[in-house]
Amino acid sequence: MFTGVIEGVGKVEKITQNTKNRSAFQMTVDLGKNAKGLKVGQSVALNGVCLSATKISKNKCDFQMIDETIKKTDLGNLVKGSKVNIERSLKVGDRMEGHFVLGHVDGVAIIKKIEKKPKEIKVWFEVPKKLAKFIVKKGSIAIDGISLTVVDVTKNKASVCLIPHTMKVTNFHSKKVGDTINIETDILGKYILKQT
Repeated sequence: MFTGVIEGVGKVEKITQNTKNRSAFQMTVDLGKNAKGLKVGQSVALNGVCLSATKISKNKCDFQMIDETIKKTDLGNLVKGSKVNIERSLKVGDRMEGHFVLGHVDGVAIIKKIEKKPKEIKVWFEVPKKLAKFIVKKGSIAIDGISLTVVDVTKNKASVCLIPHTMKVTNFHSKKVGDTINIETDILGKYILKQT
């Protein structure tokens, strides 16, 4: 369980394909100070994707990804040197600063427009049609693991606004039009829609 409040940005050190199981990949990420106290088997959200730590050496951590993870997220687009948003799992008793984020990405969206304003940046993105019904104006959404509030919604596009602090402490400062982003829609909305 996560909240969508990013704790830092890590750097991809290496991505390799498992020689025995061609549908499995291993990614090594330098977590920096966020590796402190991390143990093998614990969960870390990278760009909003919940992954388990499989090996830890100082600040560097290995994560295994199966084919399903590569297909459903944009982690397959990462290369050596890519920057990833980091969030460690929520501890019982911690403040809930964002919203309930599971780290189970629903799909990938494409950035369509970036509007830079003096005190905010508005980002428009196009989502797969199957996800559009879960996105509501003023509702919560996790983009690359960042808890954000939906500003506008059209048929299959939506927008969010990022404050300068969010741009500074996440990997979003390097995003551009055409880039893919991981989307996790609000879990509460999914349950509500299932009941109707």
